[in-house]
Amino acid sequence: MRKILAIALIASIWACKEEKKELSIAETMKTYTISQMMDNESIRGGSFSPDKSKLLVSSNRSGIYNMYTIPTSGGDMMPITQSDSSSVFAISYFPKDERMLFRMDNNGDEIYHIFVRDTDGSHKDLTPEEGARSLFYQWSEDKTAFFYGSNKRESRFMDLYKMDLETLTSELVFQNDDGYDVGVVSPDEKYVALSKSINTNDSDLFLFNLESDELMKINKNQSGNAPQDFSPDGSALYYTTDDGSEFSYLMKYTIADESYEKAMERDWDISGSYFTQNGTYQVTYINEDAKNTIEVMDVATGENIDLPTVENMEVTSVSFSDDETMMRFYAGGSHTPSNLYVYNLETKEQKKLTDVLNPEIQGQDLVKAKVVRYKSFDGLEIPAIYYSPHQATAENPVPALVWVHGGPGGQSRQNFSSFIQYLVNHGYAVLAVNNRGSSGYGKTFYQMDDLNHGDKDLKDCVEGKNWLAQQPEIDGEKIGIIGGSYGGYMTMAALTYTPEEFDVGVNLFGVTNWIRTLKSIPPWWESFKDALYKELGNPYSADSVRLKQISPLFHTDNVTKPLIVLQGSQDPRVLQAESDEIVAGVRKNGVPVEYVLFEDEGHGFVKKENQITAYSKILEFLDEYLKEEQSTPIKEESK
Repeated sequence: MRKILAIALIASIWACKEEKKELSIAETMKTYTISQMMDNESIRGGSFSPDKSKLLVSSNRSGIYNMYTIPTSGGDMMPITQSDSSSVFAISYFPKDERMLFRMDNNGDEIYHIFVRDTDGSHKDLTPEEGARSLFYQWSEDKTAFFYGSNKRESRFMDLYKMDLETLTSELVFQNDDGYDVGVVSPDEKYVALSKSINTNDSDLFLFNLESDELMKINKNQSGNAPQDFSPDGSALYYTTDDGSEFSYLMKYTIADESYEKAMERDWDISGSYFTQNGTYQVTYINEDAKNTIEVMDVATGENIDLPTVENMEVTSVSFSDDETMMRFYAGGSHTPSNLYVYNLETKEQKKLTDVLNPEIQGQDLVKAKVVRYKSFDGLEIPAIYYSPHQATAENPVPALVWVHGGPGGQSRQNFSSFIQYLVNHGYAVLAVNNRGSSGYGKTFYQMDDLNHGDKDLKDCVEGKNWLAQQPEIDGEKIGIIGGSYGGYMTMAALTYTPEEFDVGVNLFGVTNWIRTLKSIPPWWESFKDALYKELGNPYSADSVRLKQISPLFHTDNVTKPLIVLQGSQDPRVLQAESDEIVAGVRKNGVPVEYVLFEDEGHGFVKKENQITAYSKILEFLDEYLKEEQSTPIKEESK
């Protein structure tokens, strides 16, 4: 009995300490402007220079993404490009010299071109065909060329090309007449792995012999399959599959004897796997409860090596130098943006190269998300990522937002978001739901929303709102819904089909007319179009009746709660007309509607200036219509 009492007393003391700690943070916490919060730098990539003295990265420190180099010994980042309009994304240093590859589109239209920057500072468009989209795939094994995809021959399909690094001229390697997705090329350039979508989960996997033009199907059963990498000697293809399983595992297919061997299996989806340049290591990514877990296996021993550690952070990405002596990695978490590090595999020394958190922000003011689960209307367990403001208590309940990811098959993950942290810092709890149909929780869960969008997945979001309302730190009378792309659709579906459930809606470039959206998908999505139709419905068939029923545009008279809509006019996926028309339709109801349109953005906002405008407008809207719940006149459209 005394032991039980002692344990209870210790638990009580510990709970009090945690509560005091949280109160202390709340008492000293600063509130930040959107300019301060968006001044957290975002850095991507990290290609080693041939002599390993520098890394090539992309950073948005200038306001949009540009290309920079940073010494691996530490020091200041050096700007390489100075674009002030379209973002520049680094691809890689050339393998044997300091020329650089990068890609650009036109203000978010997703028609990417591949450029080379020469050592004299000049640059050239290597894929200049107007209207054609090009994607870098990989370097050749001998490092004298690279493979890339382009739809310049046929806008619907990506052909495979090889570009010589000396002459910068390309040749067609594989003409893609049947809508395959191009995977990886074997080291000896004899094979290319191809896949073809059956539905949004399942796809067939093939090996195409570039010498004999023979096509070999690899998977035996209908399942979700994706090529990952060839073995270093080219004798086997490694691919992920969920054949006979809820989650994807790694398979090895040996080409000579057509044999199969399960190479790796975990309790979650294996989302990717590749070999380093000389085959010393195999790097594998596991999607573990909405965050990356990384395993690096020493191929010779079959044992995983120890990865470097950073206190209170997760290693989220790794990449190796060609000689495999150095590794660059990112470490961060939901509560802190990811910094770039280098790690010497021989000396075990690691060095932090960046400090991307705005120095004006105190790290303890940011909130670490936690994974929660709640029961939906039918008893199904729904996972979600929960951010609770430091100032939220039972005595000081705060308003909240249900955040819905894009997709429809996306996933809210335990990643850092300056926007979410901004909302939370200003006293809004955020529950990022992974409703049925989300990826990462097994293929049965993933397929649960097929031909059922705006119904059961929406009910999952409503139950997320109900879960929030039951939390003592939440004001259950002040809960809104927010989302981008498919999440924007869910926002509009919520305001349209469950008009009394949420108090406000924030729609970022969301679909509102499925018939138009499915008829106007970009031509380069052709290989995926039929799969989309199977999940969502075919707009050219009898499905159009149901698609109209689930399209909020045709039911705007149901909307009674305040709405803000944000859109990029260059968006190739969700056309501006979607947002124009939903705004006009809802305004007819006399409902407060704000509209923020960016002429120089596409599907998502990447320019800091526009992000600052967009997110500050959203906070102003929430403060006015959710936090205060005041009755105010309709505002004029802002652009």
